[in-house]
Amino acid sequence: MSIDRYIPMLRAYILRTAPEMTREPAGHITHPYIVPSSPDSPYYSVHLWDWDSWLTSVALAQVEAETETGRFTTYEQGAVLNFLEHTSDDGQMPVQMHPDGYLRHGDFSDEEYGLRQNMHKPVIVQHAALLARRAGDAEWLRPHLPKLEAFLDRYLSVHLHAETGLAYWQTDFAVGVDNDPSVFGRPAGSTASIYLNALLYRELLAYGDVLEKLDDVKAANRWRRRAQDLADAVVAHCWDERDGTFYSADLLLNPIDDADWLHSGAPRHWSSLVLRIDNWSSFLPMWAGFASQEQAARMVERYRDARTFNATYGVRTLSRLEKMYDLRASNNPSNWLGPIWGISNYLVFRGLQKYGFHEDARELAEKTVLLFGQDLEQNGCLHEYYHPDSGEPIMTRNFQNWNYLVLQMIAYLEDRPVASEF
Repeated sequence: MSIDRYIPMLRAYILRTAPEMTREPAGHITHPYIVPSSPDSPYYSVHLWDWDSWLTSVALAQVEAETETGRFTTYEQGAVLNFLEHTSDDGQMPVQMHPDGYLRHGDFSDEEYGLRQNMHKPVIVQHAALLARRAGDAEWLRPHLPKLEAFLDRYLSVHLHAETGLAYWQTDFAVGVDNDPSVFGRPAGSTASIYLNALLYRELLAYGDVLEKLDDVKAANRWRRRAQDLADAVVAHCWDERDGTFYSADLLLNPIDDADWLHSGAPRHWSSLVLRIDNWSSFLPMWAGFASQEQAARMVERYRDARTFNATYGVRTLSRLEKMYDLRASNNPSNWLGPIWGISNYLVFRGLQKYGFHEDARELAEKTVLLFGQDLEQNGCLHEYYHPDSGEPIMTRNFQNWNYLVLQMIAYLEDRPVASEF
């Protein structure tokens, strides 16, 4: 089916409704900010979320490129400033804020919470770097460097596995890809998620970019070296040569006991095991940019397989061959066990584009335009996630957020300038 009629429809809808994601200060939130949905969506209409606000800013960059510039700056910078304002001196940053407080989970004391629970995903610096790049000025960030650096230091201490050098989730709370089977329901501290490590790699690079803009090249390169150290660890522990893809790593191994006669003759020499669960996050090293060209080529072959990921409307979030594959609606956790999400389509599209697989990138962009165009035509709005084969929306009317990244895909299809994330 031709997508030609959907392109102007989607562009007009996005440009008209993008301001619906802006909010004024309220209660606990003291700066203007951005949310994932229009006021008609009760769950997402007032909450400031971590990676959602970052990706909303990426989408708004394209909106501004195609309309007037600067009208969202106060709200986007405000989203960053709200999180920084509520970050402790030792770098603990909330995952989500709302006018009455924070989203929290678990019966931990305040002191334990920072050591045993997840925090804001490593995207706040990428968000700040994106805004600095668009403005051509990072000076507004200079007073906040101590908080940003404390946040990164916290990831590299509290959330880093000493044996492998990989970042891991403390629990399965607020991991973004909510019910990813490599994390969801597993023991605390057991998963070095490929999703988390790809985000953290880009986060470290982003901090280097910010520091260079602020004329501290020596410090910038130090953080870039840390990014490379992390990438090296991911390749060493998460790349699976047998399957030709990246997986999350299982860290739940018993400690080596030299006094145990059963094991002492041949103690284990490995520090992790690959979790061979086929999840869309395995493609994120292409988005992050640390996969080799040869690795990317093998991953693209897997992406093209209609039995696993490649569906009529984009990228299944879990391979159809996995036993956990399930398309039923759920919230808290949201369902990533196969449904199509706008963000998984977009980030895989960006990885394909970066590595020169332009035919695949165009095909995925066209599928996404078709998916959202049909939904908009039939229902007058977009939804949170979709059936991969029928394109039917599964839940959450008026979800906007990263769905609006389809505007970048449209620009790419039309060979126009594309506003990208950091």
